[in-house]
Amino acid sequence: MKWLRNIWHLYYDGFCSMTLGRTLWAVIFIKLFIIFVILKIFFFPNYIKEHTEEGKEAEFVFRELTIDN
Repeated sequence: MKWLRNIWHLYYDGFCSMTLGRTLWAVIFIKLFIIFVILKIFFFPNYIKEHTEEGKEAEFVFRELTIDN
């Protein structure tokens, strides 16, 4: 378990002493937020919910996966 603590201290010390890195991490988190939240809301609607009745989602997915289109 000592090696796990050493790894934790390595990363902890590295992140605490960053200056430019904090800005870069902020940019990364903002991009991830945009990708996973904003794009999903506007460009990826809930297709299953729009095309099925409540409670029949599994049947719809099964039909879509097994029937040749």
